[in-house]
Amino acid sequence: MQHIVPFIDERHRWKDGWQALGGYLSGMKQHRWKILGGLVLVLALVFYFRYYWVFGTGVKAGELNYVVHKGVVFKTYEGKMIQTGIRSQGATLQSFEFLFSISDERVAQQLMAHSGNQFNLHYREYLAALPWRGHSKFVVDSIVSMEEVHR
Repeated sequence: MQHIVPFIDERHRWKDGWQALGGYLSGMKQHRWKILGGLVLVLALVFYFRYYWVFGTGVKAGELNYVVHKGVVFKTYEGKMIQTGIRSQGATLQSFEFLFSISDERVAQQLMAHSGNQFNLHYREYLAALPWRGHSKFVVDSIVSMEEVHR
């Protein structure tokens, strides 16, 4: 079987072969950058929707249990509110708890000063938490109303 070689002699064959290979590889580099760019774009969109897209907003009401400022690397404000109502799990009864992070330091200071009172808190819900935003996917951004509890 005879191979058809587009080269004139042995000396030119290797030179032209490397040039052809170089042209092929430069074409592959262009495709590689397009694929890499598309992959980066898809990953950026997934990251945005998972960590920055607001999944839902709302208001929750209940008695503020505590607000703390904690964290090892990122210090964030975290809180817990006890909502009215009871849920049963097996043989035990538990109250509804709303665990949340607080984005605004002024809101956190206001909540710390009035712990134990009834609050209506406006929150944003994300699909996942970020370390610098807090430990919870629920982030309180404002106080709608507060009512003092007299015991």
